[in-house]
Amino acid sequence: MKVILLQDVKGKGKKGQMLEISDGYARNYLLPRKIAIEATADAVNTMRMNDKANQDRIAREKAEAMETAEKLKGMTLVVKAKGGGAGRLFGAVTSQEIADALKAQTGISLDKRKLVLEDTIKNVGTYRVRCKLGYEVNAPLTVRIEEIS
Repeated sequence: MKVILLQDVKGKGKKGQMLEISDGYARNYLLPRKIAIEATADAVNTMRMNDKANQDRIAREKAEAMETAEKLKGMTLVVKAKGGGAGRLFGAVTSQEIADALKAQTGISLDKRKLVLEDTIKNVGTYRVRCKLGYEVNAPLTVRIEEIS
């Protein structure tokens, strides 16, 4: 019997996969537990449409990530932080503060978890921050830390 899996089944396959399995396994285990549905013409057509929609969504999100990476490449972001003089800051500049400054200055909204800081930023100066935008797209961002009293 051919079935389409609705969720991952250990040892059988992944969600959305069409498999040829024994009738008893399908009738007695997969179908009653709503783990799979029978591969009728309608179900196969729906599965293909869902796959196409998913691929379109992934392509659109990857294009958006590439566009954002191009915007971030040559950009220098200025973040102001309280300091105690001599180039030292009170505390450290966090990825959340950088994300907030990026949103305020450019309108680009990034999650703080997508910003990778090599070291903690505790001094005034210029730093490189790597932005992981998803789909293996990374962009460098230059962040200049300025001290306010």
